[in-house]
Amino acid sequence: MVLDVMDRVLAAWRAGESVGVATVVRTFRSAPRPPGASMAVLADGRVVGSVSGGCVEGAVYDAAQSGETGLHRYGISDDDAFAVGLTCGGIIDVFVETISRTTFSDLDSVAAAVEEHRPVAVATVIEHPDASRVGARLVVEPHTASGTLGSARADAAVVDDARGLLEAGRTDVLHYGPDGQRRGEGMTVFVNSFAPRARMIVFGAIDFASAVARQGTLLGYRVTVCDARPVFTTPERFPTADEVIVEWPHRYLERLQAEGEIDDRTVICVLTHDPKFDVPLLEVALRLPRVGYIGAMGSRRTHDDRVARLREVGIGDDELARLSSPIGLDLGARTPEETAVSIAAEIVARRWGGGGRPLGEREGRIHR
Repeated sequence: MVLDVMDRVLAAWRAGESVGVATVVRTFRSAPRPPGASMAVLADGRVVGSVSGGCVEGAVYDAAQSGETGLHRYGISDDDAFAVGLTCGGIIDVFVETISRTTFSDLDSVAAAVEEHRPVAVATVIEHPDASRVGARLVVEPHTASGTLGSARADAAVVDDARGLLEAGRTDVLHYGPDGQRRGEGMTVFVNSFAPRARMIVFGAIDFASAVARQGTLLGYRVTVCDARPVFTTPERFPTADEVIVEWPHRYLERLQAEGEIDDRTVICVLTHDPKFDVPLLEVALRLPRVGYIGAMGSRRTHDDRVARLREVGIGDDELARLSSPIGLDLGARTPEETAVSIAAEIVARRWGGGGRPLGEREGRIHR
């Protein structure tokens, strides 16, 4: 289940209530929600979350209220586009189950791991020849595992594979023989990975940084604002940031790298456009072995000066190619808020391979 649903499900779980939960486990073609997207039906009939953005919610609601555990497939109706189905043309597989203290005794430990930014995966049997094993689950962390899928052989195989997915931050469906055989069919396991939120680090405590921090929060990042000037770097000026750090930017980034806090999903936004901060910081950032995005704000003249200074300290063409500067897509932005949208748009495009063109000018699938 996704995080925005987990809080409500956990509250019901702690109250001793049962909750019907439907989770997208597989998608085909242009499905509107990714694997892991969830909808919960609470005991009083209220709904939290979504599995399709509205296309099949009614049918999923009925399935979740039924109390039956099982896998359901929803797709477009050829005869009636307004019948139960995805009018966008996609197909989704949705696993429906009832979650309670009895069926998911480890839910509180999963929620604690997520809250503490510890990686954890939940592996659930969604198909099996033995119906009694459908819904069995394992909670997998990097060094521990709890629960069972019905046999030691199946547990060992899934724990190993789930840890690989967790390391990559991936959610996926895995296939095994009925007893966990690597080469076999019959048992299908959905591994929902809750990796720590990707980090967005915004350097420069300026008004643009506040707007970028808000966009980062909206996109689901764990946002840190860092600047060496304490008079500007206060939580009051950046209320949506998860952390506000007063430290020289390059030293802070070096510390995060040493602590293993930088990975392929990390976003770095350099907004100070002041050489005494930017050049040492970018010298560190552009030499990181793993990072998702590095962008730096400034005019064309600032960019050219910055590149010349970086070359003077030994940054080469391959490293400079990692830098998005001037930062953001060409949206004609003027205000801090508009500029933040252009930066967020470039980050999303970089993450998913988008070109930044209007969708109306493209042909083919919308979702890559």
